[in-house]
Amino acid sequence: MDLKQLTYLLAVRDAGSFTKAANSLHVAQPAISMAIAKLEQQLELRLFDRQDRAVRLTPEGEVLCRHAERLLLQMHQAEAEMAELKGLERGEVRIGIPYMMGSYYFPPRLMAFKHRYPGLKIRVEEAGTRELLSRMVDGSLDLAILITSDLPPAIEGAHLLSEEMLMVVGDDHPLRGEPAVTLSQFFAQELALFRRGFYHREHMEALAQSLGVEPDIAFESNLIPLLKAVVRQGFAVTTFLRMVLEEEPDLSGVPFDPPIYLDLCVAWRRGDPLSMANRALRDFLLKDRPA
Repeated sequence: MDLKQLTYLLAVRDAGSFTKAANSLHVAQPAISMAIAKLEQQLELRLFDRQDRAVRLTPEGEVLCRHAERLLLQMHQAEAEMAELKGLERGEVRIGIPYMMGSYYFPPRLMAFKHRYPGLKIRVEEAGTRELLSRMVDGSLDLAILITSDLPPAIEGAHLLSEEMLMVVGDDHPLRGEPAVTLSQFFAQELALFRRGFYHREHMEALAQSLGVEPDIAFESNLIPLLKAVVRQGFAVTTFLRMVLEEEPDLSGVPFDPPIYLDLCVAWRRGDPLSMANRALRDFLLKDRPA
């Protein structure tokens, strides 16, 4: 039994006939028929029911197809990793980034990485840090930007940056221009916040609970432009990382007293070896991190 036979097996299953499978693989139909016949002879099992021009898997054939899919997937993964060894000319990175950082911190860094490794594909998923953590644990992401203090034992990370959280107000808000605000002053306002499931929201709710107050959340949205518009029009205040306000002249950030910082890290699964492409992205981000 070899990989070519297994490739032919899956092609016949998917096409429903030997002729169509041969056309899809650009090989002669007799080559497909002989390979399957030899495989059945080797295994002493019938893999297909042949009825006129149509073929259908037997139960034994279905079992073998499941194994064939896994073996061929492993072969393709091995080929991809070997291609990476030739100088990161091919490969894919999968990284999850929180919404705020995906819009403001990462675009120039990812473009610089792509410029250095033009052959690599970059797949970016934006979500809240809770969702990103879940995707890291289940293996659907290789890297993610997460809250350092939030990592479970299965995930490890390297410090990327600490970013200050600010109270964000519009031009006409009475607290605009203040050197700092207390949490009590913040929670006395109508608030526009991310929806539940986002660490930013959960962190502010935990702070409110520590003060024994119930936050007055007037607007909930995961859309940063919408939250900005709500604050700009004076309907509520919000909190953003400082980086979000760098090019927003009509919004003002007021520090908290005491200051609130989020420590963010580049994270990966503990004990799960990263591909060369993912290691290259991780190391590139850490080298480019703020001093």
